[in-house]
This record gives sequence, C-alpha cells and structure tokens, in this order.
Amino acid sequence: MSHSAISKTMSSNELRQAYIDFFASKGHTPVESSSLVPHNDPTLLFTNAGMNQFKDVFLGLDKRDYKRAVTSQKCVRAGGKHNDLDNVGYTARHHTFFEMLGNFSFGDYFKEKAIPFAWEFLTSEKWLGLPKDRLYVTVYHTDDEAFDIWNKVVGLPAERIIRIGDNKGGEYQSDNFWAMGDTGPCGPCTEVFFDHGEHIWGGLPGTPEEDGDRYVEIWNNVFMQFNRQKDGTLEKLPAPSVDTGMGLERISAIMQGVHSNYEIDIFTQLMSKAIEIIGMPSDTDAQKEPSLKVLADHIRSVAFLIADGVIPSNEGRGYVLRRIIRRAVRHGNKLGATDNFFYKLVAPLADIMGDAYPQLRTEKAKIEQAILKEEEQFAKTLSQGLRLLSQELETLKAGDTLAGEIVFKLYDTYGFPADLTADILREKDIGIDENGFEQSMNEQRQRAREAGKFGMDYNSLIQVDSKTEFLGYEKLASDSTITHLYKDGKPTDSLSEGDEGVLILEQTPFYAESGGQVGELGEISTTTGVFEVLDTQKSGQAFIHHGVVKMGQIDVNQPSHAQVAEQVRASSAKNHSATHLLHASLRQVFGETVTQKGSMVSADLLRFDFSYDKALSEQDIITLENIVNQQILANTPAQIEILDIETAKTKGAMMLFGEKYGDTVRVLSMGTLDKDGKPFSIELCGGLHVKHTGDIGLFKIVSEQGISAGVRRIEAVTGMGAVKYVQQGDKQLSQLANQFKAKRHEIVGRVEQLNDKNRELEKQLERLNQKLASLQANSLTDNIQEISGQKVLIATVNGMDGKALRTLSDDMKSKLHDGIVVLASVHDDKIAFTASVGKNLTDKVKAGDLIKYLAENLGGKGGGKPDFAQGGGTDVAKLPSVMGELVKWIRDKLG
Repeated sequence: MSHSAISKTMSSNELRQAYIDFFASKGHTPVESSSLVPHNDPTLLFTNAGMNQFKDVFLGLDKRDYKRAVTSQKCVRAGGKHNDLDNVGYTARHHTFFEMLGNFSFGDYFKEKAIPFAWEFLTSEKWLGLPKDRLYVTVYHTDDEAFDIWNKVVGLPAERIIRIGDNKGGEYQSDNFWAMGDTGPCGPCTEVFFDHGEHIWGGLPGTPEEDGDRYVEIWNNVFMQFNRQKDGTLEKLPAPSVDTGMGLERISAIMQGVHSNYEIDIFTQLMSKAIEIIGMPSDTDAQKEPSLKVLADHIRSVAFLIADGVIPSNEGRGYVLRRIIRRAVRHGNKLGATDNFFYKLVAPLADIMGDAYPQLRTEKAKIEQAILKEEEQFAKTLSQGLRLLSQELETLKAGDTLAGEIVFKLYDTYGFPADLTADILREKDIGIDENGFEQSMNEQRQRAREAGKFGMDYNSLIQVDSKTEFLGYEKLASDSTITHLYKDGKPTDSLSEGDEGVLILEQTPFYAESGGQVGELGEISTTTGVFEVLDTQKSGQAFIHHGVVKMGQIDVNQPSHAQVAEQVRASSAKNHSATHLLHASLRQVFGETVTQKGSMVSADLLRFDFSYDKALSEQDIITLENIVNQQILANTPAQIEILDIETAKTKGAMMLFGEKYGDTVRVLSMGTLDKDGKPFSIELCGGLHVKHTGDIGLFKIVSEQGISAGVRRIEAVTGMGAVKYVQQGDKQLSQLANQFKAKRHEIVGRVEQLNDKNRELEKQLERLNQKLASLQANSLTDNIQEISGQKVLIATVNGMDGKALRTLSDDMKSKLHDGIVVLASVHDDKIAFTASVGKNLTDKVKAGDLIKYLAENLGGKGGGKPDFAQGGGTDVAKLPSVMGELVKWIRDKLG
C-alpha cells in the first residue's frame, strides 16, 4: 500500500512555536513550562506530564483566570513510577527528557472541539499538513460520542477508528482510559497514530503486532468526565475537562521524514558536537552508536534539572541526577573519552534550545560547573571501584561467584553497572551472584522510587469553591461567618465537643502554611462552642482551619470570633524575618551562587537550607551571626510593597526557586541601605513579618550541617528563644567550671589535659590487651585439635573486645600456619567472634561462612574474606552450645 508523502519539513523549534500559535488562535492562553521539580507536590519525583502543573485545577482546588491553556512542558522520566533510563539509547523513542505539547480545557470545551482541533492542526496545510491516509485513531470501546465525532464531524472512515476495550486486566483499565490515581478524575481518551510505512514492522493498535514501530502514537486527548470513588463507581464530573498531550520529539521525527526520534535535528546536532568533543573520527555513523544517543539525551535532562535547582546527591532527585550523569560518563568512556567531556555539551545545548528556554543560557556556567564537579568525583570513585574489584578477585578463582552485595556496591557506590562487572569477571571465568545483586537493587529502587505515583484518595481532599479573605496582615482577630464544616473529609452541619474536623470562614486572620511558614494556631469561638485551631492550610483559594471542638457545639452559618495565638505569631514573625536577613548574609559572605533550597519557620525555630559545598567554620558562623545582629540593632522598618512582577524584578527582589508568582507580588524590604540605596534584603514573600528589624531581638545559630551533596542546613533561634539558648549554654559552662574547679577561661585547657590523659590510658590498655592476648595464645595451644587431618582451634576467651580478639587470632594463626582458628569472647554482655582459615583450606572452608554460621545462631551479624572474617552477637547463653557444635560443622566441610 502506497502512502502520500509529507508535503513540508519543520524544525523542532518551528513545530513547538506552531503548536502554541495554533491554540493561541483558538483562544488558549500560552502558559510557561513549569519547573521539573513539582511545586508543593510530594506525590511526584519529577514533572512527567504536561498536566502536572494544572493538577489542582482539574481537582477543583485551584482556579485560574483562563479556561483554556496551551503549553510546551519540559518533562523527565528517570525515576519513580515513570522510569525510562535503562532503555535510553537502545530504542527509537525512549528519553529521560522530553517536551510535551499540550492544550487544556478547564470545564470549557469538550470532545466536540478537542477532536476537530487535533485534526485541523495535524492535517491543515496551514499547519502541519500531514496526509490523512496515514492517520488512524483509537477510542475507548464504549465512547460512542468520540467515535461519532471522528466519523461524522471530522469525516474519518469507520475502518480507521479502532475501539480499544479493557486490555489491562480490569474494568476501566485500558490503554484508552486514563486515571489520575486509584480514585479521582478519570475518563476515556482518544489517540492519533501515524503510519510510518510498510517497510517497518508492526501492526495497528489492538492487533498482535501492535508493539512494532510502524504505527506510532502522536496525539492523546484525555477526556476527564468522571470521578472514580473508592468502591470503583464512576460519578460524572460537573465540568468535564480536556488534557491533551503530543510529544515534540515524535512529531518532529514525522515532520523531518525520519523514523527514530534520535534522527531529528536536536539530537543529530548534539551527537555531532559529542563526536567533536570526544575526538571521534568525523565519519562516525552516529545512528550506529547507542552511546552517542545516550549522551544527546542525557545532557538535556541533566542540564534542565540543574537549571531547575536539582544538584547531584545520594538521595531523592539528586540521586537520580547523579545516576544520569554517571551513565552518560560511562558511555562517553566507551566511545573513547579519556578526560572530562560531558560538561562541554552544555554550550551547544544552550545554542540549540536556548531561544525556547533562556534559563539554559542564564544558568550555563552553573550547569557546567555542577557537571564538571560530578565528572571529577566520578573519576575518583571509578578508580576506587577498580581497586576494590581487584582486591575481591584476589580471593576468587575460576568457577567462583562474586557476592551480590559486592556487585551492588560497585554499582551503587562506584558507578559500575552489573554488565561492566560481568565483562571484567568473564575473562577470569568468575560468575555473579545475580539473586543477591537483584535483592540489593530492589532495595535501591525502593529508595529511588520516593513518590513515584499518586498514592492518595483524591476524593478525601477538601474541595471548596469559595474564597477566604485573609485579614492577618493587619489583624490578630476578626469576626466572621462559618461557611463550611467537615468531619472525616465529608461536609457536615455541625461539630460536637471532642470532634476533630475542618472549619472554613468567609474571612480569617489565620495565616495558612506557605513559603516555609507553618500554619497558625488559635481559637474560633461562637455563642455555642469553642474550636481550637491546630493548623491552617490552603485548598485552592480557601483557608482550611484544622482542629478540634474543645467545648460545646459549632454549626455551619454561625457568626464566630477568630483569635490567633498572639505570642506564637510574634515568635513566628521574628523567625521568618530572620530567615530573610540570614539569606542575605549568606550571599554577602559566600557569594551570589548561594541560593535557598528550602526553609521552615515556626514559633520555636527557623531552618534554612542553602546551596554550598563545604561545612561552615566556627568563624563563618560568628560572621553570619554578627551581620544578622547588626541588621537587627539597626532597627530599620520592614517595608511591604505590592508591585507588578516586572517592577519587582527591576527593584532586584529575589524570587525563590519553585515558587509560583502571579502578576502582582508582595515585596518585603529590610535592613540598611547600600551606597546605591538598595536594602540589605529584598525578597518576594507572602508571609508574616516584624514591623522593625529590632523586633527580632537576638539571632543565634544553634546548628549547621550538610543534608545532601552541596546543600547545607542552618537552624537558628530568635528573640526569647535565643536568650534562653544563650542562658542554657551559660548554665552548662558554669556547671563545667564547678566540676573542674576552674575559672571559665580555664575550662578548655582542662578538657584538653583530660583528653591527653585519656589517650595515654587507652594506649596503656591496648598494650596490656596485647600482652594478655600473647599470654592467652600460649595457654590456648593445648586446645588445638585435629579434624580431618587439619589443625583446628575452637576456643572461648574472657573479657576481650573485637580488636583484642583479632590480635589473639593473628597470634594463634602464626602458630597453626595453615589451620583454622575460631575464637569468641564475651565483653560488655556482647559476643565478639573471629575466624581465620589457611589459604590452602579456603576452597573447602571459608572464614566468612564460619562467621555467618555463628552470627545466625547467636543473634548477630558479620562478614569478611575467605581467609579472615569477624562478627558479633547478643545471645550469650547459647555461646557454649554453638561453639561446641562447630566441630561437626567444620568436619562436614573438610569432608
């Protein structure tokens, strides 16, 4: 069957813009791509679909000033539920980073417009002009409405419309039925497929050959028209919505006349640059090098993740980023790269995609620096890993198996994939403990999965259409009417004494948790009862007061009096204002590369996370405290301005990563002015603050620590909290002075003397233990026995710790030469045990197996090499019997 040719070619950049222009012409508001780090959404590891930023709109928790939107959303699928990492480079369409073109309707139009919109954009000569005879569509098998629109309105022949039923093992579990989670918004979808031609193997959707590459899905229209309940029933949504997605890379391949996504302009340009940077032959066929595809894909996800604030680390998102960088570096090494190279791909990426995503240019230096640092670190761990593998191989011979936990350690700590370890071992005819490795991998996947799926009942979320007026900037108390009450997530007319529930007011003085500041506490009282507010949150534009009825009964539509806990608010405001002064101080001391990575402000404490790659010294802490306290003593007013976003940017207001900002913003300025008249601190913030910096009173840092690679955390107290902290330290200092019978300034010297004396005593104890071990060794020679022709010593000695026991084991090993020595000792109600096996016996008896046997029977653990291992246990009562049974165990092994 011959097919019509595609009449035009378009670059990826032209396609992205054409899509946005088309839907803008249909009344859609262009909305910028959201960050790859989902804002205030712990259910997602990364933004992985175009609808993520509109989730609360679809759930009815948020309202926008538009009902139609169009986006080109950057997405990453490399961790959690959606993880394509290991397929990248080996298939035509798997990516860690991709762009999802999307058009959305929030209760405005539905199938009657969404389907014709898709068809017009795809087939109109004004837009893409795809030949109609190469397009097929699928619909959910009961969705007659969508079928009829395709057939009767668009004019697509019935034989080109495929009904897809429940093909995933249950009712409404289908390729053509979408759900946000086990509960919540869901509905049928219709997909458009493009026929690449009969020269490529594959069949239409619903046929046995559907997994082939001939027919490729290019457009998916999701029709959210139901709300799935816990019992599985579907209720119609009052305002059905549309969520559309089309992968830019897939449609680019079609419009550029190629089959694989990796043959489109973005990837071919990146692969050409990689060839140049690595120094490969210029005639290299990029399409035959999976490793080049890996580099072209991975530089996109890595650069965009770093630009959005993720940094390599050993947990969460940073862990996934580290894996992607190291996978890219390994593939670069396979291609012949001998030096750091991956960071050099940032510049060409910024050239290619910087017009659509200017952050690639503005953050270029930061991205390059982060990648280079990780490349340098990986080079060190790679050489360490090779050293570890060489050590392990010394104890193994042909036919042996390398333990799964070692294979995993090489993979997880040193970046060796299992197949690389297997390649090295294959030359020596040594196998891999695949079951042990897979067990360790499963544990790692659980760590990396974090929040890879929506795991909540969406119907339990309180959805309120009303808007609460916030009065808290000016007031601590206000009168208002109770508009809604909830118990167990369900609306109710009243709450009685002892009931936990949720209360909503027309107006409230209570601040809802936002921007790191926790929700406020207090009381809401009526003529019939008192409701204690334990937390305040937001749901859309409503303020949600969580709490319990302390007395009487509270009813809907009752007048009420709301009173915020005054002292709690004052303390929270002090701490919140201090975080702004601390942030500015950090940038002053360590440079403007310092950025906020998170914060928490309560009445008791402030916590501030920031990007910095080394521990702060004692002098650094003092310097920061001095700067903040100088600003406090200056007692300058805290000025609040409501500005449009562009004016705020012009004033130099800091805009924190991950925050959503509207057209108008609240700008907080604090502190002394510099020579240009700019305040010490100027940030966008909707939180509660002091009136003057002097209200903070005193600022004191109480801890500083690293929480992940490149991220530090400072905890501090202010006001009376800081005074109490200083008083507590003063009290402890006085107690030490009394203990040492010394003056305060003499205490440090006395402690140093005590430490010196303690170290000398520890050395004396170690020398005595060595003498004791030598004496014990002489007395133990009488206990040496012969088992199956081999000298064996099994003995229990008294009062030795693990270190002393090892010394004794070494002494006895020298006396037995190639025999077996098993020693145990009880010390501080714990058992220490060691096993030493002569090298000529390790093919029959391994020290690690001996220790494993003891550990399993004595409630402990341990490990080591075939010739020496050690461990510990807790079941002291069983020690004599277990040591007694060891003779039979060794005899069985020796044969």
